[in-house]
Amino acid sequence: MYNWRKIALSLILSTGVILGYGTSVAAQEAPMGRDYFEPRGEIVWEVPTEDKVVALTFDDGPDPKQTPVILDLLEQYQAKATFFVIGNRAIQYPELLKKMFTKGHEIGNHTYNHTYFNARNSQLFDKEVTRAEESIYNATGKRSVLFRPPGGYYNKNIVTSSHNKGYQVVLWSWHQDTRDWAKPGVNRIVNKVLGNLRSGDIILMHDHVEGSSQTTLALKTILPEIQKRGYRCVTVSELLKHQKHAEPVKDVQDNDKKTGL
Repeated sequence: MYNWRKIALSLILSTGVILGYGTSVAAQEAPMGRDYFEPRGEIVWEVPTEDKVVALTFDDGPDPKQTPVILDLLEQYQAKATFFVIGNRAIQYPELLKKMFTKGHEIGNHTYNHTYFNARNSQLFDKEVTRAEESIYNATGKRSVLFRPPGGYYNKNIVTSSHNKGYQVVLWSWHQDTRDWAKPGVNRIVNKVLGNLRSGDIILMHDHVEGSSQTTLALKTILPEIQKRGYRCVTVSELLKHQKHAEPVKDVQDNDKKTGL
């Protein structure tokens, strides 16, 4: 009987160690969020700055109807934007990418097929991003340096792979997700942007929404009002240049030396 109790106790103890180890591993492999990636600069949601600059971004295009209208509106109000394009659409409408580029706008990579990445299909990343990059380069002769994962889905592997390819991962300000893809109505899009507008915002919109012109109609109100409030619309790369860095901590010893104490 003693031997069986000893064996049972050993099993309980070993199981406890295994469970404890498993819990530790699970904790280490828990999803990493904004509080992990943002301080490291590995993902950008918005840019801390006191300058009155914001970045308009448009996903899922180009679109043969809506993109030209948006480009004309941006030019009318001296605004620059960043277009995160889908590779298979860039191949269909390379002239629109050329127009974006020649007008001084920025082009980012949004995968080839608008693929939503997760832990089970991360292996598709290289193929999706590379094919999209080729379509951008073939249309403009320039490679992109920005990547936005469709749906905003990301994990550590996606972020690391993006950086290894030379991309900065860019998402958007949480308070500036217009959800224009859901066709919420022109007024709701306008109110979302203007009601929350502040320096350093990265505003999420779409230049390709099947059967909808709400985004372009909203821009007719948004762009002049942004300008009226004294803000400039710049590309994401330009916005990053306005980032306010923390003040360096003064070295007390150096100060003592300077004052002769």
